[in-house]
Amino acid sequence: MRSLLAIPLALTAIPAQAQASLPLIPFPASVTPATGTLLIANGATVSASDGDRGAAMAAQLLIDRVKIDRGLMLAKAATGTIRIERDAAIAGEEAYRLDIDTKGATVRASGDRGLIWGAMTLAQLLSPDAQFGKPVTLSALSISDAPRFRWRGLMMDVARHFQPVETLYTIVDAMAAQKLNTLHLHLTDDQGWRVEIKRYPKLTEIGGWRTPPSSGGAPGEKVGGFYTQEQLKALVAYAADRGITIVPEIDMPGHAQAAVAAYPQEIGVLGDRPETGHDWGINPWLFSPGPRSMAFIENVLDELIAIFPSEFIHVGGDEAVKDQWQRSPEVQAQMKALGLTTENQMQGWMIGELGKYLASRNRRLIGWDEILEGDVPTSASVMSWRGEKGAVEAANKGHDVVLAPAPVLYFDSLQSDRSDEPPGRLSIQTLEQVYAFDPVPAGIDAGRVKHVLGAQATSFAEYLATPKQKEHAIFPRLSAISELTWSPRDKRDFKDFVNRLDPQMLRYAHEGIAAADSAFAVNFRMQGKRGDALRGGRLTLAMDTQTGAGTIRYGAKAGAKARAYTVPITIRTGTTLEAAAYYKDGRATAAPRRFDASRTALLTAAPTDLAACPKGALGLRVPLNSGQSEDAPAFNVNIFDTCTQWPDAPLGEAKAFAIDVARLPRHYGLAHEESALRAHYAVTAHGELVVRAGGCEGSVIGTFPLPDPRTAPNRMRFSAALQDQKGDANLCFQFTSPLSDPFYAVEKVILEDRR
Repeated sequence: MRSLLAIPLALTAIPAQAQASLPLIPFPASVTPATGTLLIANGATVSASDGDRGAAMAAQLLIDRVKIDRGLMLAKAATGTIRIERDAAIAGEEAYRLDIDTKGATVRASGDRGLIWGAMTLAQLLSPDAQFGKPVTLSALSISDAPRFRWRGLMMDVARHFQPVETLYTIVDAMAAQKLNTLHLHLTDDQGWRVEIKRYPKLTEIGGWRTPPSSGGAPGEKVGGFYTQEQLKALVAYAADRGITIVPEIDMPGHAQAAVAAYPQEIGVLGDRPETGHDWGINPWLFSPGPRSMAFIENVLDELIAIFPSEFIHVGGDEAVKDQWQRSPEVQAQMKALGLTTENQMQGWMIGELGKYLASRNRRLIGWDEILEGDVPTSASVMSWRGEKGAVEAANKGHDVVLAPAPVLYFDSLQSDRSDEPPGRLSIQTLEQVYAFDPVPAGIDAGRVKHVLGAQATSFAEYLATPKQKEHAIFPRLSAISELTWSPRDKRDFKDFVNRLDPQMLRYAHEGIAAADSAFAVNFRMQGKRGDALRGGRLTLAMDTQTGAGTIRYGAKAGAKARAYTVPITIRTGTTLEAAAYYKDGRATAAPRRFDASRTALLTAAPTDLAACPKGALGLRVPLNSGQSEDAPAFNVNIFDTCTQWPDAPLGEAKAFAIDVARLPRHYGLAHEESALRAHYAVTAHGELVVRAGGCEGSVIGTFPLPDPRTAPNRMRFSAALQDQKGDANLCFQFTSPLSDPFYAVEKVILEDRR
């Protein structure tokens, strides 16, 4: 990143190639350069309008942010070099103006949020590069700025894996620093109820804790947790001081298993009491739409409203399979009395009634796009997650909408196909793909675009068990959300954004945030087959990064002075390479990655080397155990068909093989997709691993009975000799364990060298 001293004074419209001189995310609506510079060093003073709490808060946030991100100690004073001032002439609660000249810097705004956002822009200008602790010379300029969208958000799923409240403060700070203003908390689901409701203590006493799924042995101790109302009120106040509204979500009528486990008679449909869930996906338990259940829900909403002063209350509405309602005489009688003919209409009635109740409390209802299936009134706002179709339909009907479409804004999607990615969904969404998203989809009538409130990233956490894993998934892709929801469409340019992301990655590091380097790390692309490399003693290797930032350098040891990569290289087998991309100042854009071209490595396959069998698709990267704190081991799997293959395995170079196998919990709620599960016929008590050469219809080269999952360890090795194999062939691994048992995945395949 170049110094701010390099801003060309002739700049008028800030063309894309010059934007990199301003280390700002999101990029402002308008920047006008001026003449002169201003030096900010330790001890520089910051003042705020007298008696103005909002201005004083913005001043303190600036001081705190600059200390963390730059290592400079600014000080409050009655008259400061940096001034935070209220200005009623600036229209818009989030708009601000920042002026820098030779005498000082002034942030002006009419609203508290505008003051905060102006202060955060100045904080970024004061942390422009890697010179931590050093003074900063600012070039004179004027910035006039306001957001493109009202809703600029992030959803955190704390229901699937409870997240300590302290870690949410870090998320709030990082959001505020980039002008994101809405934190959506997914507080309840089948696997946990995380908010204390004093009238109904069993919601957290029972619904806040679950027994982990088992891969065959005895179940583990219960896991979980919940937030007290006092903890949440403190978090809400902290966020509000930083310009952020917290929107709570209580999911209904589906994703209700934890709640029904706590109060089956009060809210359940058929009276049964399930355990708090440990299965990911869609489970059958619903809230009843009857009077007793609706009164229960309204009481819960009353306590929720007392905690969260947000305009919107999220009521979920997604993935509610209606089988329980279909089989309930009481629900069917209620539908008949209301003149409703479908269960979707019943859900629409329920959501509509809750919307009326919230309106009576001066709140607005928002739900996932399935609520449209019940013809809810236009007073209900819609969060579109099943692509953009729901947003288009809702906006054209007059609903306010928030875009949160899967897969592009689903941050549980992996960021690369490298083996060092933690668990998540295999629908890879790169930084560039996220950045390219626009919150106004085609198909919304011009007169209805006003109904698009904005967009948010969605961080569901079935496979993100720890705060650090969540940070890896969220950052730096959240920087792209910041810019696409704030900056004018014509100010967005990905290459320039990548340049400005360099200082932002430094800020993340100073803030202790485990931001992913996936977009900057070197990818190795081996050209041709492993067998050809083993037979010929050499291979061709291509390298790239997702962003193209920096210069890739490689060698036995990576370094800023190592050989520069320009075109694919040919190396001998037995070689190990290390590579990273480097900026001009010698800093690596990401941690170095290694490529092992030894014969042992080329004769070994890991989960990321495996492909789906012809009738399947690998959709998830899952951990060995639910709640696993480490990123590895992890397995790329198809939960519908436990069959994978190693394409073009170099069988002709091997005399034997060994297969490391892991047994994984089968904890997936598949609802009406359960019929898609594919069973393989078993011929022993617990099924077998059947290994075939030449694809999944090829010849059997090994059959290994699987042990009793109740008594055997969940990792095992099978091995056998290879005979009469020549050349390369697909090596297929089929597990025939019963669908009622845990399922299996290949952890590693090792071919024993024939040499």
